[in-house]
Amino acid sequence: MASSNIGVLLTIGVITVLVMRIIYVINRSRKPLHSKSPRSLSTLIVLGSGGHTAEMLNLLYVLQTERFKPRYYIAAATDNMSLQKAHVFEDSLLGKEALKEVGGAEFMQIYRSREVGQSYITSVGTTLVAIAHALWLMIKIRPQVILCNGPGTCIPLCVIAFLFKVLGIRWSSIFYVESIARVRKLSLSGLLLYKLHMADQLFVQWPQLKEKYPRAHYVGLLM
Repeated sequence: MASSNIGVLLTIGVITVLVMRIIYVINRSRKPLHSKSPRSLSTLIVLGSGGHTAEMLNLLYVLQTERFKPRYYIAAATDNMSLQKAHVFEDSLLGKEALKEVGGAEFMQIYRSREVGQSYITSVGTTLVAIAHALWLMIKIRPQVILCNGPGTCIPLCVIAFLFKVLGIRWSSIFYVESIARVRKLSLSGLLLYKLHMADQLFVQWPQLKEKYPRAHYVGLLM
């Protein structure tokens, strides 16, 4: 009886600590990213088809790229065009020789949880593989900043980044910029990150989205 009571108390204690840690992470994540260190921030950039990559690259053009490096570009394994566009962007931004000097960018692919038209039964296995692959990538990259704008491939990466923060493994600031195509409501990716409080900052490009989702930040049209 005594041992069972100890087990119950330990379980309650662990749950309490986890809940308090989650609350702390959520509250701290709401604060703007301030880094007084002159060192650059390793940055994970999630690309996606359907216009997501074009919007992300437009955003990167106005980013202080020397502040956010090395940059790790990730796209779905079946998305061949996005990484090609990222290569072109990096070459035009820095030049091949400069890119080698600063170790500016790496390009990676990630498995999708579910392909278009794939049955839900078979997607269980592919989802587990995708999660394991995302975990391996996050352990390898250990980014300080994550930039994403809608592709579903960002969700497992952001979930793992949030869990890393809760467990004290690595603090990755997640910045989500909703697509310009989203005028009246958030995409599924944006909605999940908003409702679960996983994104440190979530930006929208239309004022009506700010009214509907008050914790979002309205920044106007970025394209």
